[in-house]
Amino acid sequence: MQINNMTYKLLVNTSDETGLIYKISNLLYQRNLNIDENGEFVETEQDRFFMRTVFSGDADIESLEKELHEILPSDSVIKIHDNKPKRIVLMATKENHCLGDLLVRSEGLRLNANIIAVISNYDNLQNFTERFGIPFHYVSHENKSREQHEGEVVELIKSLNPDYIVLAKYMRILSANFVETFKERIINIHHSFLPAFIGANPYKQAFERGVKIIGATSHFVTNDLDEGPIIAQNVIPVSHKESWKEMRNIGWDVEKNVLARALNLVLDDRVFIHNNKTIIF
Repeated sequence: MQINNMTYKLLVNTSDETGLIYKISNLLYQRNLNIDENGEFVETEQDRFFMRTVFSGDADIESLEKELHEILPSDSVIKIHDNKPKRIVLMATKENHCLGDLLVRSEGLRLNANIIAVISNYDNLQNFTERFGIPFHYVSHENKSREQHEGEVVELIKSLNPDYIVLAKYMRILSANFVETFKERIINIHHSFLPAFIGANPYKQAFERGVKIIGATSHFVTNDLDEGPIIAQNVIPVSHKESWKEMRNIGWDVEKNVLARALNLVLDDRVFIHNNKTIIF
């Protein structure tokens, strides 16, 4: 008999109670599945138990998930993922630093993802994107209402059927309908100056204010602008010696590194969303 020795990731979010780790690990043991990696966390304020388990072996996933629901609390959220690359769509406007970094990482097999398309409301990045053999979809917003433009983008994304949508410096505010359509599947990057420096030339504004730290934040998108669950952050010191353009270049490096780090965590199924924050293993 040929053994399908695949690797899977089990994610459990449930009410906390005694014996949960034993119940889960014992079930995997009974099914002759090997636990390769395990992490758990209890959020004590709401008594929620989170567990991420990497296991391998010949698994009947549908049957396993059904039995897990039978032995765990009734409010359990259980997900089992295989190791197949996720399908992602990148959205960008005119800046190419985050987009380019992800395209290079993908080509170098440093992302567990297939970038299936890039979508933009400008055509500036088309030639750049197509050098990597990635389809580019130009959906102009000119002479269209916000609802009409977003409707076209939504239908395009639905036709592509991605696991996640990555806003690689997509400089348009998304409507509540857009966010709800792809709930908990949209990942954004922004400079951590927000909300202090909003609008055009945030790095120039920061330079004029004399900031001493530049940072970036990657988060899931919600209807509260730039206030969704945070996945990754980083900062780097600057001084009066840098011009605003030098400060911008430093900031762009932070942005692309933070976005790549956040995306890798999500692609590896290490991120739980709980209320408006994340639990990361």
